[in-house]
Amino acid sequence: MRKPKFTLILSAAALLACFVMQRNSAARPQASATASVERPPIIGVAHIGLLVSDIAKAEEFYGHELGFAHFSLDKPAGGLMLNYYKVNDHQYIEIYPGLKGDSQDRLSHVAFETTDARKLRDYLASKGIKVPAALKPGLDKNLSFMIDDPEGRKIEFVQYMPGSLHSGKFKTLLPDTRVSDHMIHSGFVVHDRAAEDRLYKDILGFKVMWYGGPKDDQVNWVDMRVPDGSDWLEYMLNVTNPDSPKPRGVMNHLALGVKSIQAPYHTILDRGGKPPQPPKLGRDGKWQLNMYDPDLTRVELMEFKPAETPCCSPMVTQ
Repeated sequence: MRKPKFTLILSAAALLACFVMQRNSAARPQASATASVERPPIIGVAHIGLLVSDIAKAEEFYGHELGFAHFSLDKPAGGLMLNYYKVNDHQYIEIYPGLKGDSQDRLSHVAFETTDARKLRDYLASKGIKVPAALKPGLDKNLSFMIDDPEGRKIEFVQYMPGSLHSGKFKTLLPDTRVSDHMIHSGFVVHDRAAEDRLYKDILGFKVMWYGGPKDDQVNWVDMRVPDGSDWLEYMLNVTNPDSPKPRGVMNHLALGVKSIQAPYHTILDRGGKPPQPPKLGRDGKWQLNMYDPDLTRVELMEFKPAETPCCSPMVTQ
């Protein structure tokens, strides 16, 4: 028997409503899942990558004068890829051969450690940051990925994995010759503080620790502390593009924490090092000593705590 016309119309309407509901319900969980991604901890500076022109001269500086032991990673096809100078089990100065000349930036990238690289990748993707489509272990068998910050600086995030090149050397290569056992910050030139803040502060959760400058009313340096640790990234502001290695190396730098500046200063002198100046008190109230590697990248030794009240702004110490 033929069904009434109005029944067919109702059935068609019901099917259409069901289709719309299924389509919407398929879209909503995906958007909800993206929105609900939480940022995993970012706990500190993992490493700084530096290009050098002469591996042997770099070894004299980082290995002898500063006293760090290192291990290497070779290219799959043969030849040195980089040397890892070990500050502690979770922090390294990565030295890459192949610096071509004065116009090339010595700073390759800065890396921060996270407890969950895949989750951090997903979190950054949910915020519109360009990230790799998927992660897989690298040549060192850690999980890591890179992004470009708003000014084009390469920023890496690393999760140390069991069985990796690094974890296999935990508790080794930590000689007493090290002038420091903690890399407290890395800094680089920043032209647009607001643009950088949108990434580091608003998305990644970095917090202002201190800011100051040569004069009390100037802001040339902004210390941005990682959200889940004590290390920081230093914005070097009010810098025009350096046209020579020395000013570029002053700004794109790393800092090694020390309890007291005098002991490492005299150790470096005893090893034949030649700091351009003796230790001095910085505007942040901390004693510091500036050293330069053979390619003019600044390595700053800095006391952990201020000896005097910092200028310009309060310093967050907790």
